[in-house]
Amino acid sequence: MPVLTRLIPSPVVVDIRPGALDDLACVLADERISHSGKLAIAVSGGSGARLRARLEPSLPGATWYEVGGGTLDDAIELAGEMKAGHYDAVVGLGGGKIIDCAKFAAARIGLPLVAVPTNLAHDGLCSPVATLDNDAGRGSYGVPNPIAVVIDLDVIREAPARFVRAGIGDAISNINSIADWELSHRVNGEKIDGLAAAMARQAGEAVLRHPGGIGDGAFLQVLAEALVLTGIAMSISGDSRPASGSCHEINHAFDLLFPKRAAAHGEQCGLGAAFAMYLRGAHEESVYTAEVLRRHGLPVLPEEIGFTVDEFVRAVEFAPQTRPGRYTILEHLDLKTDQIKDIYADYVKAIGS
Repeated sequence: MPVLTRLIPSPVVVDIRPGALDDLACVLADERISHSGKLAIAVSGGSGARLRARLEPSLPGATWYEVGGGTLDDAIELAGEMKAGHYDAVVGLGGGKIIDCAKFAAARIGLPLVAVPTNLAHDGLCSPVATLDNDAGRGSYGVPNPIAVVIDLDVIREAPARFVRAGIGDAISNINSIADWELSHRVNGEKIDGLAAAMARQAGEAVLRHPGGIGDGAFLQVLAEALVLTGIAMSISGDSRPASGSCHEINHAFDLLFPKRAAAHGEQCGLGAAFAMYLRGAHEESVYTAEVLRRHGLPVLPEEIGFTVDEFVRAVEFAPQTRPGRYTILEHLDLKTDQIKDIYADYVKAIGS
């Protein structure tokens, strides 16, 4: 009988370790990435620009582009500037906004992308999605997966601690997202990609159960690997379902209702996941998730990121409108304002103040 195989979209190189940037030139010299050494490197004005002086001597064929922000206009402008360069690949070096701009620009001009993140704020560093601000607020754009991912844990240690904490919240929220996917399967017959679900769930569990913290190299290794695996899981499923459920709907609601006050993506997703687990009746899991988030310095109550209880309730009630067609515990319960308030009061008692 013929052996049937499944082709999985994934990077050809994943290098996660202390000192990984020292070998970036060797990674980029891979024939599958760049045969000529002609590279377009997009950097931020912050962390990426600081690393340029260190990396530039080893990349003589590269052209460097400093990106001002993380908007759709920035990404389109970047693509236009790179288009005439006849490059082999695009390298995104910096935080999440720069990686997303580079992803979009690379897709627009048909070049592979190498992602070199300088923080671990969310799972977008290896996902097939570029999230960019636009005139309507914020949009998600489908792009190919990075062809390579290089994460230097020494560089990650130098990033603001809040960025690493946000990545923890985003990774842990996978567990709630998979529970939502399974709920939709039971109720609506939505198809689940078992491999994508397994990868995303185990990535979240690895971070949730790890005893270390952000100052621990072993923990940072697990977190970085979890975020990369989550991105690959999204590529396998063909959408964000493995990593985006009710927790992310609540996050999007914060962003849309309070655009000037919204906290970091991962902070809001972690809070959303702890509350959503309580909503679905997984009270012990919700309490444990809240305990872990607290241990890492992440919020578990809206007041901890500057929102009142009424504003949180409003966000939860509005959340299903942010992802039409997606079925989660929020759509399933279809809670009204007073019901959300009552359940939130029980959640607060359960997790303690």
